[in-house]
Amino acid sequence: MATIQPFRALRPHLEYAAQVASRPYDVLNSEEARAEAAGNLLSFLHVTKSEIDLPAGIDIHTPEVYEKAKANLDALVERSILFQEAEPCYYIYELAWRGRTQTGLVCVSSVQDYFNDVIKKHEFTRPEKEKDRIDHMRTIRAQTGNVFLACKENKDLSDTFAHWKSQQVADYNFTADDGVQHTIWVVNTAATIDVITRIFEEQIPFTYIADGHHRCASAAKVSKELPDSAAAQYFLTTIFPANELAILDYNRVVKDLNGLTPEAFLQALESDFTIAKAEGAVQPAALHQFGLFLGGQWYTLTAKEGTYTTDPIGVLDVSILQANVLAKHLNLHDPRTDKRIDFVGGIRGLGELEKRVNSGEMAAAFSLYPVSIQQLFDIADSGNVMPPKSTWFEPKLRDGLLTHVI
Repeated sequence: MATIQPFRALRPHLEYAAQVASRPYDVLNSEEARAEAAGNLLSFLHVTKSEIDLPAGIDIHTPEVYEKAKANLDALVERSILFQEAEPCYYIYELAWRGRTQTGLVCVSSVQDYFNDVIKKHEFTRPEKEKDRIDHMRTIRAQTGNVFLACKENKDLSDTFAHWKSQQVADYNFTADDGVQHTIWVVNTAATIDVITRIFEEQIPFTYIADGHHRCASAAKVSKELPDSAAAQYFLTTIFPANELAILDYNRVVKDLNGLTPEAFLQALESDFTIAKAEGAVQPAALHQFGLFLGGQWYTLTAKEGTYTTDPIGVLDVSILQANVLAKHLNLHDPRTDKRIDFVGGIRGLGELEKRVNSGEMAAAFSLYPVSIQQLFDIADSGNVMPPKSTWFEPKLRDGLLTHVI
């Protein structure tokens, strides 16, 4: 069963919350972070992307960058922008965006659960990305990046969230500049804390990494470096029941057609797909349907039966596209490393696909139907991993609202 604990969050005083809260470190490059934090000395980007306070072009993996992150975090505490909770608490975190809400539990999860596969994975991690987070955590002695976990739907947990929200005034409630409303309730009574802990101990056998494989792996490795720190044996997580979540599409753009003309490429695809011209942008309406934008024209591609396997990996649309289009016709065999392919999160819309092709930067774009949360669970339960860039979760949690000190 899943082992979680309440924790003493390092968090902003109410009047500073909206200024402190920042988008996750891994959705912004250094230039974007520098622009986003401009004029806001309280932005948590000064901690998570501290290179923005150093000369432009600095190697973001140098010790100087991590030391600057520590100095910036310490300054926020010294200036009483941030304070640490007096007693361990749970935190209920609600995100509202585009007419829907999702509610999860911010807690700390056991590192041992990660090692023992109680926390299930569905992606490989890259050593250089792990090292960055390890160096960051080790230097600042805190986990600033929240690992986004999912669990299977649980009525008792959802009822507990709903009851607390109906009885208490939210501690934070603001709308960020991207239109996402962030609302957080501090759960600080022993009885409710105990109820939540027991739900996980008795009813939730596994949790699943939805977003944050590198943060999770890095926290696990830091825990081995700090065996005497009880706090480091747990890491910062927000756990959402599956029925609360939505996964957006994660689309692809390619730089060339591997020497094929557009006409020859379309003809080659006919062996595995039924192809039809579309009047406008194609947002696939079902599994195994794809949009193709090529030469200023959208096409609908529907995978023919028998052209893909039905195992948990092979049945994924990202797998079908990879096997029957990218590898077979475009000689793109490793999307993790090949520079001829790029990935566009569904949050950017189909207009971004058209823009990148029409500009001449890319030769073609593919829109995909989103992976379902059940497909994610099936793959993680089977011990397999998804192809890279398979899932895009939105909205994102904000950094800086709840930090775990280790």
